[in-house]
Order: sequence, then structure tokens, then C-alpha cells
Amino acid sequence: MILGQISYLDCLVFIALLFPQLLLRVGFWKSLQVAIKASPFLAILLPTKFIHERFLISKDRQTPFVQQASPFQDFVIRCVRYAFANIPATVGKVFFSKEVALPFFYFRLLRHRYMQSSVPWREVNREGVKGLWVTIDESRQPDVVIYYCHGGGFSMGSSYFYIEFLLAWVALLKKSGLHNPALFALEYSLAPDAVYPTQLQQTLAGYNYVLSRVENSSQICVGGDSAGATLILGMLLQKSMDPNERRNFPGLGILISPWVTLVSVKNRNTPSDYLDADSLHLYGNQYAGPMGSLDDPLVSPGKCKDVEWWRRASPLHGWSFLFGTEEVFAPETRDLIRLLKKANVDLSVHEEKGSIHAWPVASLFLGRNRDERQHGLRNIVKVITQTVGHEIKGNQNGTANKLPAPLKEKASKATRE
Repeated sequence: MILGQISYLDCLVFIALLFPQLLLRVGFWKSLQVAIKASPFLAILLPTKFIHERFLISKDRQTPFVQQASPFQDFVIRCVRYAFANIPATVGKVFFSKEVALPFFYFRLLRHRYMQSSVPWREVNREGVKGLWVTIDESRQPDVVIYYCHGGGFSMGSSYFYIEFLLAWVALLKKSGLHNPALFALEYSLAPDAVYPTQLQQTLAGYNYVLSRVENSSQICVGGDSAGATLILGMLLQKSMDPNERRNFPGLGILISPWVTLVSVKNRNTPSDYLDADSLHLYGNQYAGPMGSLDDPLVSPGKCKDVEWWRRASPLHGWSFLFGTEEVFAPETRDLIRLLKKANVDLSVHEEKGSIHAWPVASLFLGRNRDERQHGLRNIVKVITQTVGHEIKGNQNGTANKLPAPLKEKASKATRE
């Protein structure tokens, strides 16, 4: 089940769902102050810059993202860029919350003439572990389980905001030939109400929950975007400190626009990306809190320069990276990839030219057609089926199939080294 592009009607409905939640959780006066502050941008700066930079200058002077984006994509990303830099996380937390995202998802289903999701899902709420469990057939053992941590700068976000992306991921895995793919998306506590090591402990607890659902840890693919990818990296670095934990390591790691180093001089704003380095560094410091150090690799994984530690922390079949050339995080991501190459672990790298932060997720909502919406997910599914899925199918057939031969690295294409 993959729904169509977000429409202007969808945007209006989302705002209608957001407004009462802002009044309840942020308050009338604070919400009004944010609206007043944003009004010059919305009324003057947004339309004038949009018209000028999109229609009145030559294409070679446009930013790499604008050159390839549709007007709708360009307009939405300009709004997101302003919000990330200027609107407090208390508002963003409501924007991404279950109370807004879940009713919006149900509206999207109805608009596309679905009474319910064609891919079953349910909430998990047990001691120490909260999240969403998605599977094709609950009565059967899953053959692959994705363990996913959402992004949002540790201060915003929820799995419910990602629910279309997660359901589409499982649907495409099923279409690829896997019998019963499943996915668990973790709901972790948000900063500054909770800080390190709370989120890392919750990530470990979520992984143990997933581990209890499979026969072998090699069936698990761990993944996340942005801050969620940070938690996955930190979790594996911590697990690798215990030699006995290696037998419980996942088969594959999938990182979408990972926030490798929380505070870094290399995290600089770009003309295309919607992230803001100052806001990111604020959120990173909030997450670290009084118990964490920004020099600690378990807090900020990019601080680990130990090649052997990265070798021990890598999943059994290595990593898959998806990120854009125009991202704030791109330089630190490339640095980590170079370290992993030195560690001689398997790698698949999709670096999309002109692309921005977490575009495989965003494009599912903003893409102009089905191919564009599914492009990032199809790359992910292909890597899974060529590694973990390939091995599982071999085991199911009673044969000892080897993993596919490495692919050569090329810009914007999958690689293994």
C-alpha cells in the first residue's frame, strides 16, 4: 500500500488537525507569538524569494535542489527550512506527534479510498519498550525484521509521523519476494525532557524486543534516519564492547542521512538543505545533557576514530548509507564511510546528487510520480534482498548460498566494498 503525493488539500487538513493540538499543548499565547513571528516570512519573504529564485534567475544560478525540484517540493522545503531554524522544538514536537500524524494518516487512507491499511500494524506498549509493529502475517514467524529509529533531532518526531513510509517499506519487501517481512519502529523519549543515556537504553531495549521475535539475529536489519541513525550507531558501538554480544548482532545496518557527529565544524548550512547547523548543535547539546559528553562515541558516534572498534560494531553484512550531496551532514557521513572502508566492512553507498536531508523519506510524500516516491525505498529494499534476504531464501531452500559479489562504487549507485 503506497499512497499518492501529498496535495494542497492534505496540507490544509494537516493544519486543521495541528491547530487544536497547538492550543492544548503549547497554549494560545505562545502559538500566537510563533504565528506573528512567522507572518513576515509567510506573507513577504516566502513568495518573493520563491518567485525570484525559481522563475527569475537562470537555472545555473539556482541551488542544486531547486534545479531538480518541482514547484511544490521547492515551496514545502522553504517552509521546512524556515521552521527548523526559527520555530521552537516545543511546536515541532506537536507537529510530528501521534495526535496529529495518526488522524492525518487515516484521512490520507480515506482520500485514497482505503477503509484501513492493507499492511497490518499495531502498537507495542510494554515495560521499557514502545513502538509500532508492522507485519504481513502476525501468526507466522517473520523472515526479516527491520528495526527502525525515527529522526527529529532527539527533540521532535514520532513513529506515527513515519507510518506511511514504514508501511510502504514492508509492502515493497513483500513484493520483492520475502514471505513475511516485519518492522518495529521505536518510540523513544524526547529531549530535553529525557536525555542521554535514556534514549540509548530504550534503543537497546527495543533491539532486544526485536531479537525475541526472530530465530537468528542475522534476520534483523537495524536502521534509522538523522538522530535515529545516531541511536543505532551508538547502540552497536555499545554492544560491541561486550565480546559475547557479537552473536546477537544484526544482519545489516541501513542509515538514512545519519547525524554522525552531533557538534562539528563540518556541520555547515548549505543553500539547498533545510537543516540549520545552529539548531542542530542546540539539540545535540540538549540530548547529551549533564551525563553525556559530546566527545563520547556512544553519544556522538563520529567521535570514534578507532577502526577496530568500528569493525566490531558493524552488522554481519555491513552497512547501507543513503544521503544527499547537499546535506549539512554530508561531510561527516563521508568521513565515517572512509573509516568503515578502512575497517574492511561491507558497504552500500547511495549518495544522491543535488539531494537534501532524509530525502528517501520525504520523497515518498512529495515525489511527483510513483517512481520518484519509491526511488529511495526501492534502493533500500534492493540492498536488503541482495544481502539478508538472499541468505534467508538460501536457508529456506536448504542451500548454502553465498552473498552476491560486491558492486563497484559509483556516484548515486549502490556499492559494496
